[in-house]
Amino acid sequence: MDTTTFRNQLVELLLRSSVFLEYQRAFEDATRLPLSLRGLEGFQLAHAGSRRQNGFCAMLSQSNRSCAACLQLQQRVCEGVNGVPCTMSCMFGLCETAVGVKAGLDIIAYLQTGQVFLKPPTARQTRRALKQIKQWGLGLDTGEAARRYNETPVIGPSEYQATVRLIQFFADQLGATANQIVLQRQTAEPPQIARARHFIDEHYQDDLSLSVVARQAGMSAFYLCKKFKKVTGVNFSLYVSRVRVEKAKSLLLNLNHRVSEIAFGVGFQSLTHFNRAFKGVAGETPTEYRQHLPTGWANAVNESEKNNPNAKGRTCSSRARPPLCPTDPIPRPKLPSRSYGTSAST
Repeated sequence: MDTTTFRNQLVELLLRSSVFLEYQRAFEDATRLPLSLRGLEGFQLAHAGSRRQNGFCAMLSQSNRSCAACLQLQQRVCEGVNGVPCTMSCMFGLCETAVGVKAGLDIIAYLQTGQVFLKPPTARQTRRALKQIKQWGLGLDTGEAARRYNETPVIGPSEYQATVRLIQFFADQLGATANQIVLQRQTAEPPQIARARHFIDEHYQDDLSLSVVARQAGMSAFYLCKKFKKVTGVNFSLYVSRVRVEKAKSLLLNLNHRVSEIAFGVGFQSLTHFNRAFKGVAGETPTEYRQHLPTGWANAVNESEKNNPNAKGRTCSSRARPPLCPTDPIPRPKLPSRSYGTSAST
């Protein structure tokens, strides 16, 4: 499966996921603005058919010429995303914003909102908008167009920036969901690969190697290496790193855990490799990831541990082995008792 096909399938899974659909509805109900998820290869207007689509924009979308102008702006906004959200205004003065959604270091989709004014339109702006419509020869009812234009939502710059920030937080969550989907794809995988993935999930803290996992899966290391990437879309070492990084993310919520403790606790044999692998999956270092977390999340986890100092895994369902909950204590890393050959953690 080529990269583009795999990415498109991943975006489709995100579009149908409950986490996106529930957030989209909550966001649109709270802000009365549209929120769309668009893949990199999307060639449709971002908010077409949305229950919060701007009425003026909906009128313009009926014409190929105006529709092309909107698509060009949409493309420029997405191209302007470079680690931070990008906001631009169309020729009619309406703002459009895009926020990148990443799986690892790569942007796989954009969350988009907009079709909004940052200040009320003037009479002069309205006349210019109607003049442009006439020049395009759209044949629209100018009275209706003017009414819809002036009914466009107006949000102050600071409030709009706060709204975009909410989308940024959600983009991070959606990226984490994308990584989980990559790790947990249930697409008719062979039993051997299922056994291999289960063994990795159960023993990610250990000094895993391809040969050890291959023996557990009942196949040769060569065949596992080849088949594993074909089924999961990533190679063996990257898969193990992603599993460990996703475990580390939940532990980073607890500020009482040092980054070095977490690194060894999830199976990395050096802090340098942990930092490099974490940035490769999450797009930022563990310290940066922790700094960007909403304050309330970390405080809630720390308060939970403070109120349950002897919880030791009772605060949430966990196995006796790895600490899956942020409030669980991290066991002291144990030195590997034997060499497995070429390790996935080195």
